[in-house]
Amino acid sequence: MKVSDKIVQNLKLLIEDNNMQVGDRLPAERKLCEQLEVSRSSLREAIQQLTSTGMLVSKVGAGTFLQQLPSHWSQHQIVEPLSGLIDEDPAYRFDVQEARMVLEGGTAWYAAQRATPQDLENIRQCYDQITYFQALGDDHQAAIADAKFHLAIAEASHNLVLIQMMRSLFDLLQYNVVLGRRKVYTEAKRYDQLRDQHFQVMDAIERQDADAARVAVCGHIEFVVQQVRMIDEEEARRQRASRLNRI
Repeated sequence: MKVSDKIVQNLKLLIEDNNMQVGDRLPAERKLCEQLEVSRSSLREAIQQLTSTGMLVSKVGAGTFLQQLPSHWSQHQIVEPLSGLIDEDPAYRFDVQEARMVLEGGTAWYAAQRATPQDLENIRQCYDQITYFQALGDDHQAAIADAKFHLAIAEASHNLVLIQMMRSLFDLLQYNVVLGRRKVYTEAKRYDQLRDQHFQVMDAIERQDADAARVAVCGHIEFVVQQVRMIDEEEARRQRASRLNRI
């Protein structure tokens, strides 16, 4: 990938992260160079690409302005139909976990190769938040931090398509994580295992070991699937036993 193409991706992310709207002015060139850690010539080439597509417009003496929002997959297109399926049949949550393994195995692999110091700091902050909220017994906030941890890894991949897919699925991921946490985090032993798994993913990314990062994140998701299935089976046995006792 050309340097300017990567800057184009990062500019689009910056626009979205700052919730910029049509007509808003981009930060000054010097500030953008500092934020994106690029040279002025590379930044100008990337801005020219976005100008040619109609997303940006440059006005002499005034700066560069957002003329058109970046196109992306909407939550309505992806999340709502899938959320409806899960509401109708909770078994579909395992399809979500399988999709996560495919998607997040890739994001972790690329993150280990491309993560910047800021990316690594974001991932560690999310990891610390999971631990913090779990210690408080706030499962809701812990679930949000858990989902953000996985999203931070996707952002560290610096692959715009993977990031957009993860962002579009963020609410579904959060919902799926909540379902898993309600079941799997009921025992301290399981919590310790999940905390260690998150650490292994983070550690592999920090060590720039792409293969280990992919193995760690897929192993983590597979563990959750196995635990939820096991707990589901135990609940089903209890319900059957309860019905027999009433006969």
